Amino acid sequence: MLGLLGLWALLPTAVQAPPSRRTCVFFEAPGVRGSTQNLGKLLDAGPGPLRVIHCLYSHCCFGIWNLTQDQAQVEMQGCRDSDEPGCESPRCDPSPRAHPRPSSTLFTCSCGADFCNANYSHLPPLGSPGTPGLEGPQAIPGESTWITLLLLGLLLLLLLLSSIILALLQRKACRVRGGPEPVPESDSGRDWSAELPELPELRFSQVIREGGHAVVWAGQLQGKLVAVKAFPLRAVAQFQAERALYELPGLQHDHIVRFITASRGSPGPLPCGPLLVLELHPKGSLCHYLTQHTSDWGSSLRMALSLAQGLAFLHEERWQDGQYKPGIAHRDLSSQNVLIRDDGSCAIGDLGLALVLPGLAQPPTWAPSQPRGPAAIMEAGTQRYMAPELLDKTLDLQDWGTALRRADVYSLALLLWEIMSRCPDLRPDSRPPPFQLAYEAELGSAPTTCELWTLAVEERRRPHVPSTWCCFTTDPGGLRELLEDCWDADPEARLTAECVQKRLAALASPEEAHPFPEGCAQDCSPCCLEDHLSTPPSAILLSRLQLSACHFMVQQGPFSRNPQPTWTSV
Repeated sequence: MLGLLGLWALLPTAVQAPPSRRTCVFFEAPGVRGSTQNLGKLLDAGPGPLRVIHCLYSHCCFGIWNLTQDQAQVEMQGCRDSDEPGCESPRCDPSPRAHPRPSSTLFTCSCGADFCNANYSHLPPLGSPGTPGLEGPQAIPGESTWITLLLLGLLLLLLLLSSIILALLQRKACRVRGGPEPVPESDSGRDWSAELPELPELRFSQVIREGGHAVVWAGQLQGKLVAVKAFPLRAVAQFQAERALYELPGLQHDHIVRFITASRGSPGPLPCGPLLVLELHPKGSLCHYLTQHTSDWGSSLRMALSLAQGLAFLHEERWQDGQYKPGIAHRDLSSQNVLIRDDGSCAIGDLGLALVLPGLAQPPTWAPSQPRGPAAIMEAGTQRYMAPELLDKTLDLQDWGTALRRADVYSLALLLWEIMSRCPDLRPDSRPPPFQLAYEAELGSAPTTCELWTLAVEERRRPHVPSTWCCFTTDPGGLRELLEDCWDADPEARLTAECVQKRLAALASPEEAHPFPEGCAQDCSPCCLEDHLSTPPSAILLSRLQLSACHFMVQQGPFSRNPQPTWTSV
């Protein structure tokens, strides 16, 4: 028989939720990854695996069933992390989502009534319309196809004409008033244009990068090169959030992009909008630099160390000279958002998704506000660099400040790998391969969320670390261990950014490093072992013991790659 019958009969009649909370059935099949237990408060519902949960963050229940041939088995039931489209339905109407195996289909539902996820209303048979079954698309008569295409073309033409007319009206209004057009109250809590000065001397030259919420231009201000981040009117809220972070009194650091001022204006005839004027780094992003250049061990280490220093500063909560800086999670670390300074070090930019973290000190009233709800906390940037707990939505929401710091360290590890992949000193032939982004060798240039989840979460795979990387440092395997301790599948086992900084500083400099033995092949592990026999074991042991205080203070989780003792001294 299809479905799980009689689930309603198992629910105790005495279980009732407060009026402000949704009550859902909670169940997770053995072996299912990614628990949603922390999205609500669990209540016992009598004998058996079936339980009841009171939702903390939404008024929405969900259910997931696996349909195999003529049998359906429940996989998960519980609370959603936010009220999504479809949650308004009073009953569970599943829709097909994925094929975990060729012979099975996953169906999910969202609904907004107590215990509505206890059972589904119906499941469409495999291969029926709307179900991603084995049958191909049905043929459409030729006449209907032409009519559909014609109507679609007319609709697109009307939309294009409307957009052009609207743009011309906005341009005319901006020119007549000499300022920006008004922003609807829903986009901004206050008149953003009244508090922003115009900068007549600001010049736009060329587009550097286009993003989802803004376009970054190279420009000039008072004769100096600057970067100008121009926001459209629909993104005023994003502008205000990023500006609030840049204007924190204590947010000045050599390895954080320097904020100059906020303004209003536009490049050419475009509608006037809010602007962020930032320091320009002509060498471009880390991604662009690594594509064009290789770097010796000293230069690579300088980039890696400066990147770790910048992230450690962001994460740190501090009072200094009477100025308070809260801890900040970046949440979008990628080689596109890291810039190369003139001295070859790195500067972290693009705080568009950064979040102020809860801390020990009471933040001043002017500090940026913290997010509300798990959906805002779990929002992240570039998928390629997202930590496994963000990909499968198992981030620890009870201590989300620490959890987001750990997710940043995972992204940092991927950037360190990208930097070291272009270091000729880590190759016996001194010829590193062309630059590739993290996971590009495994998944290509545009991986899907599902592909990343399978690789990084289910299979726990990471970018390939060549065996030759252990041959160049005084401590064999030190670089590999550092990467593995940063991208560990268990977030609690990862190093802090400050510890990463100390570990990088302790790696060998070029003068102390051992050159590759003559005639060493691509896989030089045997050569390296022989070569490193000449290194006194006491020197290697001393180097590692100097890092013990940093490494062992990291809280180890139950599934750590290398569970460590809890002592902090030797």
